[in-house]
Amino acid sequence: MSIRAVVWDVDDTLFDYTEADRKGMRAHLTAEGLLGGYGSVEQAIVHWRAITDAQWARFSAGEVDFQGQRRDRVRVFLGEELSDAEADAWFERYIAHYETAWALFPDVLPVLDALAASHRHAVLSNSSIHVQDRKLRVLGVHHRFEAILCAAELGVSKPDAGAFHAACTALELAPHQVAYVGDHPEIDGRGAAEAGLLSVWIDRDGVYTSADASGGPHRIASLAELPALLGADTRFGAPSTFR
Repeated sequence: MSIRAVVWDVDDTLFDYTEADRKGMRAHLTAEGLLGGYGSVEQAIVHWRAITDAQWARFSAGEVDFQGQRRDRVRVFLGEELSDAEADAWFERYIAHYETAWALFPDVLPVLDALAASHRHAVLSNSSIHVQDRKLRVLGVHHRFEAILCAAELGVSKPDAGAFHAACTALELAPHQVAYVGDHPEIDGRGAAEAGLLSVWIDRDGVYTSADASGGPHRIASLAELPALLGADTRFGAPSTFR
């Protein structure tokens, strides 16, 4: 049976989260006078990313709520016992810088246009609807998606099959009728494949080894490759820049 819908990850798939985070944190640390504590902006960003990953894991495990993980990211990063109000204020100042750098990847609008008439579209993100709904509106693509599902509201996150199946249920389609496109080889790629979806892993920078792609995902370097892959609807692969 042909693929009838595409479910999309957001951060680092549609939205250039890595670059926005880098630019936003650089501007924020400069404004806060905190760069002196690091050898470089890159070191500060690596530290912030590691803390973000650790605190998000706690949120995914149900150990802390969404706002709590944000506050703890700030407290750990600064090494200070801040009040909730102080942590919230610091994070909001960061968000203001971060949002000025928001942008879609250049290949996003062309592929959404190319697939608009042939496939339905939805979003599945390991974030919250509070974050992603607004982001997609600001980026001008919210109207492109029939459903926007996020882990914070679903109560289950990728790579759990339940998250992918929730997206299929929202579209009233079986998993084998749905493609999932995401940037992480395990959370997105393997997770979607094991849930029974046509899994498409977008690896723009080639930062992972070929071994990371084992287990089912189709690996592409640009979303420009996606229409041909879906048009052929072959689970045996499609021409790719990775060989």
